[in-house]
Amino acid sequence: MANKYRGEISADMDGVTHTLCLTLGALAELENAFGSDDMLSLANRFSSGRISANDCVKIIGAGLRGAGNDVADVAVARMRGDNGAAGFVDIVARLLAATFGGPVAAPVIGAVVDAAAALASADRLSQNPVPLPQVPSGGAALLQQADPPPRPFRGPR
Repeated sequence: MANKYRGEISADMDGVTHTLCLTLGALAELENAFGSDDMLSLANRFSSGRISANDCVKIIGAGLRGAGNDVADVAVARMRGDNGAAGFVDIVARLLAATFGGPVAAPVIGAVVDAAAALASADRLSQNPVPLPQVPSGGAALLQQADPPPRPFRGPR
């Protein structure tokens, strides 16, 4: 059970509830991984609102190790979580909020909301796909003879 007063959070990954905590040692690990000179520059990096999948792997890995789990970043990269990529960004946002407080995590939380909206939109499209035109029998030959589709406009050259 995570203790929020110690900066711990709980997260479900690979069907197991894990405790994560960015201890001083975990923060030092992240400073080294991101080339930050100090915790302030590390906090500024996270508050930019931009986070990559590689960032998520490093932050979640450091949080797991900070809470006493013996797990390498390679294993973290293979983990599966609820809600896919948006779920991992949510874990990072909650972990940063527990460690640094709201101002650092707020932009990351905004990224979580944006990612969740994009994923929900993609899910709606997969449930209600645009119908494809019916191709009569022997359609493969017709498709091979058809003109190629127009190239997308890429702007002035």
